[in-house]
Amino acid sequence: MNITIELAGGAELLFGNKRKHEITLPEEEKAWTMGTLIPWIRDNLLQERSELFMQGKTVRPGILVLVNDADWELSGELEYVIENKDNIMFISTLHGG
Repeated sequence: MNITIELAGGAELLFGNKRKHEITLPEEEKAWTMGTLIPWIRDNLLQERSELFMQGKTVRPGILVLVNDADWELSGELEYVIENKDNIMFISTLHGG
């Protein structure tokens, strides 16, 4: 399954300053969900400071998640079943000052 992961608002700094990742997810017995994708991203793409991306089993507060340009809260958050060609964006809304 092929998906696109995009990062913005400073989140890309945790991923080697790369904003767009074209990903082919490995085949699994169960369907991929956001709940299984987020730890996979941490383990396979994240390059530093996982505590700034994840808290518990989900993303940290202050990271807006969009699935195909819609807030993931509208599609079930961690339970959303990922489909081929989905575009998933993580936008950090936290900025230092």
